[in-house]
Amino acid sequence: MKVTISNKHKKDLFVALFQTLKNCSTLVRVHFLEDKLYIQGMDKSHLCLFDVHILNKWFDEYTIENQTNVWFDTNIFHLIISTKSEGLDIVIHSITEESLNVDLINTEHSKGEFNKYFKIPLADSDYEEMVIPTVDYDAEFSISSKKICEIVSEMMIFGTDINIKCTEEKIDLITDGITGEMSVNIPIDDLSEYSIVEGEEINLSYSLNYINKMCLTNKLSNEIQISISKDFPMKICYDLGEESTVIFYIAPKIVD
Repeated sequence: MKVTISNKHKKDLFVALFQTLKNCSTLVRVHFLEDKLYIQGMDKSHLCLFDVHILNKWFDEYTIENQTNVWFDTNIFHLIISTKSEGLDIVIHSITEESLNVDLINTEHSKGEFNKYFKIPLADSDYEEMVIPTVDYDAEFSISSKKICEIVSEMMIFGTDINIKCTEEKIDLITDGITGEMSVNIPIDDLSEYSIVEGEEINLSYSLNYINKMCLTNKLSNEIQISISKDFPMKICYDLGEESTVIFYIAPKIVD
């Protein structure tokens, strides 16, 4: 097998992906399938699930002779690929029973860029992957990833939970705590996409800490698609391009 990322933007995305995943789980199982690289896992509290599909055409080179999957430490892998530079390709190859090889290769023979070779020890876990059904959400909207990250970061000053209220006219984000209350009104006209079941009013709460730490980043895409429903976990979707996605599901808070 050989998986190569040469494109600078995609190298940055790949590093940002594992920077986010390591906040969710210290171990991940990566499936090297013929048509895509696939990752699914949960955080320790089982409140947040991540589901990653990166199609083979997204990579600069993707050659898989035998489908396989490996467990490894997300922190170690992130540290390794973070040492890449503009002149070094990320190359993943040669899985053995003990390790996975990751090389940073100077394919353009740029002066001063030296090849780096790493072996990541493999791990194991008893995690059982879930079948994620396709469902219709009560409300869906797309919003600037930079803007929603800023809002959530500011809200963490005031509270630990975020209350999301959706109507046909607007979206309200609210949090409160001992330091006070903060609310943000998002007009529908300011969103690139918005849909809600006719006549529906949604009022749901989620953990700010989980959303901020495990789900939100402005490094994967310019916009985030958020889907919420009374009957399903919130869905946060990043479009990586070329039909590749990173999706997080986070359970709502139970309100007495």
